[in-house]
Amino acid sequence: MKIGFIGLGNVGGKLAGSLLRNGIKLQVHDLNADLVARFVGQGAQDGGDPAAMMRDCEAVITCLPSPAASDAVMQQMLPEVCAGKIWMEMSTTDEAEVKRLGADVIGRGGAAVDCPVSGGCHRADTGNISIFAGCDRATFDRILPILTVMGRQILHTGDLGSASVLKVVTNFLATANLVSCAEALTVCKGAGMDLGVAYEAIRISSGTSFVHETESQVILNGSRDISFTMDLVAKDIGLFQEVADRAGVPLELNPLLISIFADGIARFGARELSPNVIKRLEGATGLDVRAPGFPAEMVDDEPEEPGAEVRVTRG
Repeated sequence: MKIGFIGLGNVGGKLAGSLLRNGIKLQVHDLNADLVARFVGQGAQDGGDPAAMMRDCEAVITCLPSPAASDAVMQQMLPEVCAGKIWMEMSTTDEAEVKRLGADVIGRGGAAVDCPVSGGCHRADTGNISIFAGCDRATFDRILPILTVMGRQILHTGDLGSASVLKVVTNFLATANLVSCAEALTVCKGAGMDLGVAYEAIRISSGTSFVHETESQVILNGSRDISFTMDLVAKDIGLFQEVADRAGVPLELNPLLISIFADGIARFGARELSPNVIKRLEGATGLDVRAPGFPAEMVDDEPEEPGAEVRVTRG
């Protein structure tokens, strides 16, 4: 199957790299010509533009920074959609928007899937990330061989849009974990604790989490580099709030998170690394929450393995 990939940024570039590394015939496109040239140098084909890619490829993947960007690309691709074509939306996006665009694709005879990823850029880089996929079962079976090249654990979440809901749910939880880790580490510093010991105490306890075991390490290193920025956090928790509002669920914690990151963006800039939300506490207390012996960035040291579907056995 010839695959097109549009969006070669922090996440998209790593996912596209997994396809290319594993021998998939790949066309690529990005507004950054240097990124396209880098992939062409590694054996990909320059797709030219989104319309040409939808015309030439059986499946086109988009991994873009906003729903507006996905809409702009889709408007170029739609005239080329016909029976047999598949649009795979790997962006973190709005459930309602992916349903709207997906209906346009399906109305022209194509198939649409929202298939965002979760697990961190370091696992996207090795093909070991998790992938959610929302679509009908027949379409899922068609794309599963593609998804298992890019990810290790693949979950069919239900109809189109369901994966996007679950993606913003998991990103809300990760954001809540990040803020709580920042507060916990700052309190440990203020209480005179050895931060290396504090990290291990949290890691082996009921207080641990994926975020603590990854992002707390780069917080303590001081690099704060998790390849994710405050504006992206704000987008994700904003999307989660929209899901909650449509569902009529009154939230208490997420509006506070929205306020915290709005303040972080106002202080440090939209493109500040997201773990530097801790700088709000460092500034307020005069504390330096760093410790020796922690890595500057997260690296997935597990070997790349073929992915597989995660089967739901409950419910």
